[in-house]
Amino acid sequence: MNQNAETIRVVVVDDHPVVRDGLVGMFATEPGIEVVGEAADGRQALVVVKQFDPDVVLMDLRMAGGDGIDAIAALRSDGRTRPRILVLTTYHSERDIRTALAEGADGYLLKDARRADIVRAIHDLVAGRPVLTAEALAVLTGRRGEEELTERELQALRLIAEGLTNRSAAARMNISEATLKSHLTHAFDKLGVGDRAAAVHVAYQRGLL
Repeated sequence: MNQNAETIRVVVVDDHPVVRDGLVGMFATEPGIEVVGEAADGRQALVVVKQFDPDVVLMDLRMAGGDGIDAIAALRSDGRTRPRILVLTTYHSERDIRTALAEGADGYLLKDARRADIVRAIHDLVAGRPVLTAEALAVLTGRRGEEELTERELQALRLIAEGLTNRSAAARMNISEATLKSHLTHAFDKLGVGDRAAAVHVAYQRGLL
């Protein structure tokens, strides 16, 4: 970052237009932060970053047109430490956290973070301070235990255990099938399994169902 510049220049990378619009709108009223570019996937992010040379990139992880992990690795492939990269995602499995940080991400936040936390994270990264969620910190320090499932994740698992299909379970929960799959993916990650049958089995073993 140019030390004479007061405004932090940011690029937002997310495959959901609503999320991008929300972040851009949020920063539009935030003094000292300017969104100079947007990208809908990891490949596009590389082009936008090269074009605008931002100070900070907000990077989602899993995107259909090229994921954030590959983009982070590409941005760090020549040993550059600029721009600072803040992962902003809904995924927080140990694998996601370790991979993102190993490839060169400077910070890791979840999308349910408060506006003030995201703004502070951007300033912290530019100042050279790391930004980590409690989950990420636990992974790095080796103090990560069994993660608790959220009520929605448990509800999704219970319905799957009853033999419902994804579509039927989503309808029962009054959510989209994509959202149900997201709940199940998070539950699988927390339980350390890769499929529905194993998730139900482990959940029963732990007394969750």
